[in-house]
Amino acid sequence: MQKLTSSATGRAPQRVGPNELIFLIAAIMALLGLAIDMMLPAFSDMRVAFGLEPNSTEISRVITVFFLGLSVAQLAWGPVTDRFGRRPVLVAGMTIYAIGALGSALSPSLGWILFFRFIWGIGAAASRVMATAVIRDSYQGPALARAMSITTAVFLLVPIMAPSIGTVIITLFNWRAVFWFCLAFVALMSVWSARLTETLAPEHVKPLHWRSITGNYAEILRTRVSMLYTLATVFVQGTMLSWLASSELLISNTFDRKAQFPFIFGAVAFLLALAVLLNAFVVGRVGVLRVLQVTFIADIAAATAAVVLALATDGRPDFWHFMPLLAFSLSCHMVVNPNLASLALEPLGHVAGSASSVSGAARTAGGAVLGAIVDSQMSGGTVTPLAIAFLVGATLAGLTTYVAAREPTLPLRG
Repeated sequence: MQKLTSSATGRAPQRVGPNELIFLIAAIMALLGLAIDMMLPAFSDMRVAFGLEPNSTEISRVITVFFLGLSVAQLAWGPVTDRFGRRPVLVAGMTIYAIGALGSALSPSLGWILFFRFIWGIGAAASRVMATAVIRDSYQGPALARAMSITTAVFLLVPIMAPSIGTVIITLFNWRAVFWFCLAFVALMSVWSARLTETLAPEHVKPLHWRSITGNYAEILRTRVSMLYTLATVFVQGTMLSWLASSELLISNTFDRKAQFPFIFGAVAFLLALAVLLNAFVVGRVGVLRVLQVTFIADIAAATAAVVLALATDGRPDFWHFMPLLAFSLSCHMVVNPNLASLALEPLGHVAGSASSVSGAARTAGGAVLGAIVDSQMSGGTVTPLAIAFLVGATLAGLTTYVAAREPTLPLRG
C-alpha cells in the first residue's frame, strides 16, 4: 500500500502507523456498512415474520430509518467532536450503536425494529463523523483524496462479504442473529480503537456554546464551493442508496436469482472497491478535477445506455445486459464520491468535525430521501426507475461539480 504522510499535530504521538490508521478508520467505518449490508439477506425472512407480501418494499424502511438517524445525528456529533475530541465521540457512538443493535435483536415487532434502527443510526453517525474528521486531521492536499479513497476501498470489503456472512448466519440461526453479529463486532472494534490517540490539534478545539456552533455552521454554509461539492455528493448518494434499498428485490424477483444474491451483490461491491482503489493511485497524478470530468462522462454514458435498454425491454432486460451497465455506473459513483468529499472538506480543516457533520448529514439525508423515492417505484418489478435515477443523478452531480470547479482555486484542484 502506498504510504501517506500525516500532517496532524494532535495532543499525543499517534500509536498507530499510517497504514494501520487507514485500516483502523476503514474498520470503524465498517460499523456503518455492516449495519446496512448484513440486513439485506434477511429481508425475505423478515417479510414472512411480519406478514408482508413477498414483493413488499415496506421492509426497506429498515434501511431508510437507519439513514435518517445517521443524517440527523451527524449535525450534533460535529460540534461535539470539535470540542471534546475524536476519541470521546467514538466511545459514545459505539455505545449507542450497541444499544441500537441489541434493541433491534430483541424487538417484538417491525415498528420497534424501526425505532431501534433509528437509534442505531445515531450511534453509527458518531463513527462516520469521527472517522472523516480523523482523516482530515491527519492528511491534506492530494494525500487527503488518496487517504479517503484507500479508506473507502478497504471499507468496501464489507459489502463484498457481509451479504454472504449474513446468509450463513441466517441459515445456521435466524434473521435476528445478524443483529447479534453487529453487536459482537462493535465490541471488538472498541478494543482495537483503544490504540487510536487523539488527532484534534489543541488550536482547533472549539467551544461548545450556541454562538460558536451557529458561527461554525454559518461559516461552513457560506463556503460556497464546499456546499456545491456537497450537493453533488447528495445526487450521487441518492442513486447509491436506491441501489442498496432495491438490490435484494431487483436480483431476487426481477431477475429471479434469489439464491445468487449474496454473490452478485458481493461481485458488484468488489468492482466498486477496485474502482475506488484505482482512484487513490490516479488522483495524485492527473488531478482531482480531471478524474471527476472523465468519470462523470463515462458514468452518464453508461446510465444512458441502461435507460435505453430498460425502455426497450419494458423494464425487464436480460440480466447480463443490464447488470454490467449498472455495476459500471456504480463504480463511477464510487470514484467520484471520495473526491467530491475531499474537495468539500479541503477549505474547512479548522472546523473539520462540524464540516464533516454538515457534509455527511446533507449527503445522507438527501440521499435517503432520493433513494426512498426511487425505491417506492420498484415494487412493479421493473428496472426503469432505477436506471432513470442513475442517469439523472450522474447528470445533476456532474453539472454541480462543473459549477463548483469554476469557484476560486483550491489546493486540491490539481
